[in-house]
Amino acid sequence: MPAEPQTLLYAIERELKALSWWESTPPSARALASTEPFCLDTLNFAQWLQFVLLPRMQAMIDAGAPLPIRISLYPMATETFKSLPEDTGALEEAIARLDEALSGQPVRREA
Repeated sequence: MPAEPQTLLYAIERELKALSWWESTPPSARALASTEPFCLDTLNFAQWLQFVLLPRMQAMIDAGAPLPIRISLYPMATETFKSLPEDTGALEEAIARLDEALSGQPVRREA
């Protein structure tokens, strides 16, 4: 049985904290207002997860709004994290599981 989106959001938060990527100070309103996918021009991917994805998804859950079903964050995560020295496997897995829970489709994991 797939995990609930709420549980998966917590897993992503937990992994960001475990990697010491969780930030106590949010980016500027201008950085958050980026119109680029994943705010690539103003945020790194971990910041986008923390300050854009997690709050938006939580707000949708709290409001009882339908969650997106066309979602594919895992490819961006693996591409972004592949050159980093940190072990991002658990974070990537949490992101893959969120993709699967929302899209209803299996995610092809990187080898």
